[in-house]
Amino acid sequence: MSPAAKAEAPAQPEQLMSTAELRQALPLATVRGLEVCYDPKKPVPVLDGVDLDLFPGEMVSLLGASGSGKSTLMKTLTGFAPATAGTVRVAGHDLRNLQRGELRQLRSEVGQVFQQFNLIPRLSVLSNVLTGALHQAGPINLVGGFSSAHRKYAMELLERVGIAHKAKDPVRSLSGGQQQRVAIARALMQRPRLILADEPVASLDPKLADSVLQLLRDIAVQDGIPVLVSLHVLPLALSHSDRIVGLRQGKMLFSAKSGELDEQSLKGIYEEDGNDVH
Repeated sequence: MSPAAKAEAPAQPEQLMSTAELRQALPLATVRGLEVCYDPKKPVPVLDGVDLDLFPGEMVSLLGASGSGKSTLMKTLTGFAPATAGTVRVAGHDLRNLQRGELRQLRSEVGQVFQQFNLIPRLSVLSNVLTGALHQAGPINLVGGFSSAHRKYAMELLERVGIAHKAKDPVRSLSGGQQQRVAIARALMQRPRLILADEPVASLDPKLADSVLQLLRDIAVQDGIPVLVSLHVLPLALSHSDRIVGLRQGKMLFSAKSGELDEQSLKGIYEEDGNDVH
């Protein structure tokens, strides 16, 4: 083709991203310039100028000493710790300007996993998982029990986390690692768009901790759900995270891919910070 012909040839249309690709490319949660002050009289905020993006399919670890602001950051993403300044958007919700009833909807879309499991000890494993669907159940379901569809899905989740054989057992009879798997299944029962895991393996031995974090990472990848997990153990964060965010004295020291960091580069976040708020 001559140069003139090339000049006259129509430009090829750019390949458009599919809806699925677009969703993967956009952050599910965005935090900019976040500041949180529990006591306006205190000059030092608990969080100060934090920026964070959470993308579908990734697992992000929060690292920092006690009092660095890890738990406060997670509470801000669900509205339990209101932002003093900055912007916070989660699953399309602007947490600085929530409409009536929107906070409840937001919290139903965020699954949470805790260090102490937060299960109901006397209830069965299956019943505990079903409580994750309470926001979906109407008055009839709450009185008369969950639907067969709910029960089927709960059993599927228990199978997925490897504990379906314990479905009828009271949750208090389970080991710590098993209870955390129940808690993860309960979070998935919400059909969440984001999962927050606050020190989920702090009370588990290393082998169980590794298996629980691998389960969370698999969920992030397979379901396209961002998972934000706070940890204290550096090797676990490096092994199971796509990205690591370091906090110290409420400030974000770094946000980098785990492959770009090592234990030596992370030690600075554990210097004494003097705060007493988590």
